Amino acid sequence: MTIRPILIHPDPRLKKVADPVTAVDDALRTLAADMLETMYDAPGIGLAAPQVGVMQRIITMDCVKEEGEDPRPMVLINPRVTWASEETSSYEEGCLSIPEQYADVERPAEVEVTWMDLDGATQSERFGGLWATCVQHEIDHLDGKLFIDYLGSMKRQMITRKMQKLKRERARA
Repeated sequence: MTIRPILIHPDPRLKKVADPVTAVDDALRTLAADMLETMYDAPGIGLAAPQVGVMQRIITMDCVKEEGEDPRPMVLINPRVTWASEETSSYEEGCLSIPEQYADVERPAEVEVTWMDLDGATQSERFGGLWATCVQHEIDHLDGKLFIDYLGSMKRQMITRKMQKLKRERARA
């Protein structure tokens, strides 16, 4: 497993729609393992393939945060929301591609998601709480959407300027 570099906003690849995965093969399984390793190392609870520069519809997530509870690493290939509750919830979101920036985002409180697993089998699950927020956030990445796109233009521009400055500082280091 390899920890892959995470793209930092603004990067044009983060605004592109990812391509559907057409075959589950060893290369995809390696990508999934690398993404989980990268996500845990960051540390984060979710990661989409475009964040590591791979324009395919695959996400990883693990929202288990309680001490002593077993992790639940998930790999979702071509995930799509098939149902969303009318009830919404607001959660302070962050993003590995927008480090150290957080903002409240309102999303459906519960969603049902269908995806393909690493064996090529179709899976479906209803998510609530942090899991629902995370899976929607990661699916947004596959559609070229960032959590800051839900914010007002002033706040979004301020965060974008901070990220441009961070990228310049990292380039000089």
